[in-house]
Amino acid sequence: MGIVVMKFGGTSVGSLERIRNVANIIAKKKDEGHDVVVTVSAMAGETDRLINLLKEIDEDFSPREYDQLVHTGETASSPLVAQTLISMGYPAVSLTGYQFGMITDGSYSKSRILDIKADRIFKELEKGKICICAGFQGVDPKTDDINTLGRGGSDTTAVAIAAALKATVCEIYTDVDGIYTADPRIVKNAKKLDKISYNEMLELASLGAKVLQSRCVELGMNHDVDILVLSSLEEKPGTLVTKEDEEMEQVVVTGVVSDKNQAKITLTEVPDSPGIASTIFNKIAAENINVDVIVQNVSKEGNTDLSFTVQKTDLIRAKDVCSQVAKEIGAKEVLADGDIAKVSIVGVGMRSHSGVAAKMFTLLAEMGVNLMMITTSEIKVSCVVEEKYSELAVRTLHEAFVEE
Repeated sequence: MGIVVMKFGGTSVGSLERIRNVANIIAKKKDEGHDVVVTVSAMAGETDRLINLLKEIDEDFSPREYDQLVHTGETASSPLVAQTLISMGYPAVSLTGYQFGMITDGSYSKSRILDIKADRIFKELEKGKICICAGFQGVDPKTDDINTLGRGGSDTTAVAIAAALKATVCEIYTDVDGIYTADPRIVKNAKKLDKISYNEMLELASLGAKVLQSRCVELGMNHDVDILVLSSLEEKPGTLVTKEDEEMEQVVVTGVVSDKNQAKITLTEVPDSPGIASTIFNKIAAENINVDVIVQNVSKEGNTDLSFTVQKTDLIRAKDVCSQVAKEIGAKEVLADGDIAKVSIVGVGMRSHSGVAAKMFTLLAEMGVNLMMITTSEIKVSCVVEEKYSELAVRTLHEAFVEE
């Protein structure tokens, strides 16, 4: 019946009892006649525990030793799942990233996948075995060093394996039962989606939705791998992330999301001359800090103000870099604001419906919410607002666009 790739997150394998539950789900898939390949995360909390131990030794730890340490979480959980299946009478084998051929680019802690040489997986499947692959990790062939893939790396691993094996679907099992129109903890009337397009899911993931990591969605889109998000804790229909169709285009707004892990930096009285923006953002990029929304004011008397957002966790480093750059270019001062959030609406239907942004701005204005920054694409509108208004904004926008 073909190859099925399944992925189970840290909560799903967080205890031996939950591992037995996962093994039952895997066994059922095998009983249906599929060849089964599974990717697992570290047990819930294990990666944080290992990082904290490393920090206790030295806050300024080696990136290489970080990867050497934290990949062991997945290396430990995969044989636990494999042995559980073996004890149930199902032939299984656990494989590290090195063993199943995950080739990475050599960047520590946030490496990218270059290739998967899946010969070992195919050999084990031919023997009738279930392959349990450790997620989140690969190897740099130039050094033979372990590389980890960063946040959501096990999701990315699973979709990459599905693409390498030419599987048509990758099943991602989590502690939620699918993708919702908003965070159900914030919006009581949030609805579970039967399906969502790759582009919409990419936007939601990049804007703060935590269910799927954007890199795994991008991989699925590039390699035509459908991603099915399911619950490992209860048997319910999930959400299919797939190609866009006409039915999806009829819905103007598919989801509303907020991201509180945002901070704003403003450089005031920046000289308005060629190369200044390049100087600023090259210095920030050199520190591996991602910049999101950028707004530059109209020039006045040869100067302008430049604002941009970064992740809140990068605020201190970004401010330090900007303070140094401000002295070099002659800007007046650097202002930082960590009390902001980004609120966004997403939907492929926006392409063919006018007035969506105007309606959003009107709703926020009626609540007395000031819009600090605005950014748009074909299928999304995002507004930077004070953090204290973020949940109210999400509920109001959901009621107006999704529940109408």
